[in-house]
Amino acid sequence: MTNELTTYGVKYAVDKTFVAPDLFHLKKWHNIKYIRLTWLDLHNVTRCRVLSLGYFERLLETSSGRPGVSVVGCVMGLVGLRIASGFSAAGGYLYVADLSSMRLCPYAHGHAMLFGWFQNLQPVPEQPLDYDLCPRTLLARQTLEASKRGVSFLVGFEIEFILLKSTLPEAEPISKHDWTNTASIYTGSTGAIVLEEIADALQAGGVELQMYHAEAAPGQYEIVTGPLSPLQAADALVFSHEVIYNIANKHELRATFAPKVFGHSCGSGAHTNVSIHSETSQGETSPKAPTLTPIESVFLQSVLDNLQAICAFSLPTVASYARMGDGVWSGGTYVSWGTENREAAVRLCGAPGSHRFEIRCVDGTANPYLTLASILAAVIHGMDTKKTLSIAGSVDIAATLGKEKREELGICERRLPLKLEEARKYLEQSEVLRGGLGDNFVTKYLAVNETLREHLSADQELTELNKIVAMY
Repeated sequence: MTNELTTYGVKYAVDKTFVAPDLFHLKKWHNIKYIRLTWLDLHNVTRCRVLSLGYFERLLETSSGRPGVSVVGCVMGLVGLRIASGFSAAGGYLYVADLSSMRLCPYAHGHAMLFGWFQNLQPVPEQPLDYDLCPRTLLARQTLEASKRGVSFLVGFEIEFILLKSTLPEAEPISKHDWTNTASIYTGSTGAIVLEEIADALQAGGVELQMYHAEAAPGQYEIVTGPLSPLQAADALVFSHEVIYNIANKHELRATFAPKVFGHSCGSGAHTNVSIHSETSQGETSPKAPTLTPIESVFLQSVLDNLQAICAFSLPTVASYARMGDGVWSGGTYVSWGTENREAAVRLCGAPGSHRFEIRCVDGTANPYLTLASILAAVIHGMDTKKTLSIAGSVDIAATLGKEKREELGICERRLPLKLEEARKYLEQSEVLRGGLGDNFVTKYLAVNETLREHLSADQELTELNKIVAMY
């Protein structure tokens, strides 16, 4: 029996879910007049069409179960004004509204947000209706595959961002403060006003706010939200980013989730917390981590085995690798894990029976649907191949242990990618992720990612940093 003194925090049930408000309620009590039909593309830019409520209601009445809008065929391959290889402006897709994702937009009076599913405009006999590059569909499929194996997940995010007064000629933060220092939220200060308004808006939009505080970089803050199923958690993160962007803009500030804004201080991550819930006991407890359940051991080893390729989704820009390093609390540069170890790529948190895994090599330029889909694809493969945990946890910085000690722990010399080109190569060669996500998807994603790299590094007036801050 677990000693009560060893437990802490809030224990969430796997059936925790977001229940969307219905359209009638929003019309009556919030005077909704517009619907923001929103999606996230393959390089994590949020896009939307704003529909009048009257037109949207007509779509609901006459669309035979597919209320949506048509979009150009290169919808997932458009980066700025460039079209990535393998995409075309010809043809198109239907973006079908998912009413279960509806949220009030407190930052835009009279607006509600909806996510959806990309589908082929016209059904084709003996072919799937869904578009195989739709990020939400990819994640929903992986979640379904896991559920067929009796496993489900809860996911929560730690959202780090910086508030800037200006971006040109260089980034200027709203304040300079230390980590969790109350000076960052003195009453009446810009930081205090903006953060509380963001917190109020998140909760009004149905996002569980756990806490917010100042982080260590100039003008940097963190917001922690409660866990949900993978798809709902990704939706909530996109919504949260929109809340933060819009409220900052209202106060004539720029919010940025860019991984590294100031070279002399820490960067901004998007630590992804995952707990695993199984209907049955699968496998055996690993001597490498006796407090983990068998399925938690499978999860951990599966993620570690595929983490180098997952980084192509979780760290998708050149700037992502400026944040990663040893001794700077970013998760280190080795494929490793450790209990409450912020210098490990995967940090084990919580007490036995209520463990969660914090995946630290994720930042705000990552598309959360694709990051989570790649993680789940790796875990599903691990369950099917009966992975066993072969890497022991460490409380030390892996880089300081020395080769002999790392080999003893099973860490060996496997490093996380140190630059984007390495991550892309790991993904390109990953049979596990190609098998789980699809060859076509991986090929097309890499093409978009390369186009994004070219776009950000193009010889223009703005520096790459300024372009990252402007985009993210």
